[in-house]
Amino acid sequence: MGSISPSILQIGGTVGMVAIALLAMLIRFKTRNRPINAKRIIIPPLGMSTGFFMFVVPEVRIPLLWALAAFLVGWFIFSYPLIKTTKFETVGNEIVVQQSRMFFFILLGLLAVRFLLHQVIEHYITIPQTAALFFILAFGTLLHWRVNMLSRYKRLVQPQIPLEEAGGPS
Repeated sequence: MGSISPSILQIGGTVGMVAIALLAMLIRFKTRNRPINAKRIIIPPLGMSTGFFMFVVPEVRIPLLWALAAFLVGWFIFSYPLIKTTKFETVGNEIVVQQSRMFFFILLGLLAVRFLLHQVIEHYITIPQTAALFFILAFGTLLHWRVNMLSRYKRLVQPQIPLEEAGGPS
C-alpha cells in the first residue's frame, strides 16, 4: 500500500475547504431568524476545539511560535470583518443576529485569502502542517468573533439598573 500523492492531498484539501465554507454559509443562512442565546454563541468554538486532537499525530505538529502567529493573525485580522458586520436586534422579547449582506462576501474573501496564502505556505512546509496552521488561524478567528458576540449579547440581556440603585448620582 503506497502513500497518497501530495497533489491528491492538495485537491482533497481544497475541495474540503470549499465544502466546509459552503456548509458554513448554508448553516448561517438557515439560522438567520432564530433567536440567539449564550449557548449558541459558545458551542461553535467548543466544537471546533476538538480539532486540536490533530496534534496527537507527529506529522501535523508545528513550532509553538508558528501556532501563536497563526492564532494572532486570526484573532486580530481575520475576525475583524466578522465582528464589524455582526449586529444584534431585538425582535419581541428575543435577540436575533441581524443578517448582514456582507457576510457571504466576507466569507468568500476570507476563503480566497486563505487559498492564496495556502498556495504560498505549502511550498515551505508539509501539507499536514499547513492544515494545522490554517486550523489555528481559523480557531483564532472564530474564538475572537464569538467572545465579542458573547460580550455584546450579555450587555443586551443584562438588566438595566437605574443610576440611583447602582450608587450613581441621584
